[in-house]
Amino acid sequence: MNRREFLIGATATAVTLGTLRSKSEANALSQSNADGKLKKGIIFNMLPGSLSVEDRFKLAKDVGFEGIEASPTDDPAQVKALCDAAEKTGLPIHSVIFGGWQSPLSSPDDNVGKQGVEELKRALQNAKDFGADGLLLVPGVVNEEVRYVDCYTRSQKRIKEVIPTAEKLKIPILIENVWNNFLLSPLEAVRYIDEFKSKWVQMYFDVGNVIAFGWPQDWIRTLGPRVKKVHLKDFKKGPREWVNLLEGDVNWPEIKASLGEVGYSGYLTAELSGGDEKYLRDLSERMSKIIAGTTKA
Repeated sequence: MNRREFLIGATATAVTLGTLRSKSEANALSQSNADGKLKKGIIFNMLPGSLSVEDRFKLAKDVGFEGIEASPTDDPAQVKALCDAAEKTGLPIHSVIFGGWQSPLSSPDDNVGKQGVEELKRALQNAKDFGADGLLLVPGVVNEEVRYVDCYTRSQKRIKEVIPTAEKLKIPILIENVWNNFLLSPLEAVRYIDEFKSKWVQMYFDVGNVIAFGWPQDWIRTLGPRVKKVHLKDFKKGPREWVNLLEGDVNWPEIKASLGEVGYSGYLTAELSGGDEKYLRDLSERMSKIIAGTTKA
């Protein structure tokens, strides 16, 4: 795709809002959506590092979380420890928070791009080993050195190289909206994902990351069934600061309503600072209020 084609396509966005994919694609993901409920997840690194891996899982379960999001690792012993902890506690690892910042797929340096592709493939294998059903990816970064159109085309090209691996392992690559100066509207995010023409590239939607420049409920309704996992954060627009859940400007009743409208079920995973048992129990209770629709802190 050249620059002219990109701009023409962006202007005449070939997206019909409300057009859903086929049933088989819309319901492609596995275990996390199977029982039709919203579940509370937490990132492994938010749990106290002073505890053993198994005790961190036990604590997460004790305070009410139902799933773990883990980071990728090249250490076989760590993979085993995480898998053993999940099995012993009955608390599944539902996703891998790969990221993609270190070796961005949008890099103009082909060696960096190739490294990013290989790292992504290894992280997908981690997700398979963990029993997860999704992997979070930041597809690229726009900055002074990387133009928007180049980020778009390079990241798509390199992700396409990894789709066969995702399909083989049955682990969807989930694009997350972050502060990377890229995919700045829900319409564009829909277009970007749909151009892959693959159920193995979908969306990991972060509620808090949108608040500074948009409305997350609008994004959810536009993205529709492409949303396969959700991160929860809260943000105050005035001072522009991250705050605890239920203390910022996120309209939580609208978030729940919009998720219901698009048929989302599965994990809502907290992505905040970590803390001790008291903090984590309070966080779990706040998430229960969001799910129940009672949103006073």
